[in-house]
Amino acid sequence: MAELDINWVRAQFPAFAEPSLQGQAFFENAGGSYTCKPVIDRLTRFYHQRKVQPYGPYEASRLAGEEMDEARSRLAAMLGVATDELSFGPSTTQNTYVLAQAFQQHLAPGDAIIVTNQDHEANTGPWRRLADEGVEVREWQLDAETGQLSLADLADLLSDAKVKLVCFPHCSNVVGEINDVATICAMAKAAGAYSCVDGVSYVPHGFVNVDTLGADIYLFSAYKTYGPHQGLMVIRRALGEVLPNQGHFFNAGALYKRFTPAGPDHAQIAASAGMADYVDALADHHGLSGDTAGRTAGVHDLQRAHEVRLLQPLLDYLSSKNSVRVLGPSQAENRAPTVAMAAQVPGLVLAQKLAAHGIMAGGGDFYAERALRAQGVDPANGVLRVSFTHYTTEAEVTKLITALDQVL
Repeated sequence: MAELDINWVRAQFPAFAEPSLQGQAFFENAGGSYTCKPVIDRLTRFYHQRKVQPYGPYEASRLAGEEMDEARSRLAAMLGVATDELSFGPSTTQNTYVLAQAFQQHLAPGDAIIVTNQDHEANTGPWRRLADEGVEVREWQLDAETGQLSLADLADLLSDAKVKLVCFPHCSNVVGEINDVATICAMAKAAGAYSCVDGVSYVPHGFVNVDTLGADIYLFSAYKTYGPHQGLMVIRRALGEVLPNQGHFFNAGALYKRFTPAGPDHAQIAASAGMADYVDALADHHGLSGDTAGRTAGVHDLQRAHEVRLLQPLLDYLSSKNSVRVLGPSQAENRAPTVAMAAQVPGLVLAQKLAAHGIMAGGGDFYAERALRAQGVDPANGVLRVSFTHYTTEAEVTKLITALDQVL
């Protein structure tokens, strides 16, 4: 496999040429990534030339609608699903609340769902509220020491026919471990349950093939994946046509409109095609050929290989520090480059100290209070979290390690 051309990659992101950001190393990518140039260009063009009601009979309107359709069709192809199985919403949190409302109407009292305490609150809180409607909520609990979710524990939770839905993260935003999505989805399906996967903390590290994974629902956020502030939601047809329509009654026949009750953000949807532009350009630059799915998988592997190579030295360094506890795996191959550290000093204080060394990082609970508590971490103290993606350089990781050595 070719090695990622990091100089070419960084040239696609205007932030790296921005004078006000010079000398700063960005390590809070799990909270939101830099935006690639194709997205910015498409957004600017839309606001300049297409900012009219789309799908009308005049030219600007027709082009606006075509750009929105292009975003959906190209991203759906990258994700291995039909175009109308992909919906856009204002955020993944909002999309999940709409889904939970649909399941509330679909499930019967006594039915059960499974949630985890490894999740960001957005993929557990809305589902837990179904308990108020008579749905049994079963918690798949992480291991207090490792942060892992045990497949044996899941099998126990799936031991009867009451379970109708399993909600879990592709990887946690504080544990970082990459869960075995394909196996979990297969276990859910074998038990007669649907699967809902929160991919927000994974997709920034490589687009996935939802069909191959076997997920019935797959969610992620464009603003953490080099794009605009949109939530992307795949709902496979077999499930989407069974759940009650949450949109306008006259949109019930359109799968991609059934779970987006609010009017779409035309400009941001159109700009999302820029994410596909970027992945295509990455594939072309690195000589990746084949169909859309194959090229997307190749880009995924390029990104992950670069991240793993940069992540392991950071994990090795942190494992030598008695002053911090790293949550999640110590091996880079098993995790995303999202590293949460618990210390006696509050995470936010440590992040503030890093800022003085030119490191942009975050501290707090990161909407993962349940996961922190389950691992013995006081959410009020929080964790220091450093997170990067494929556009991060080896020099920046070295700078981070040097800065951590000053503040830990």
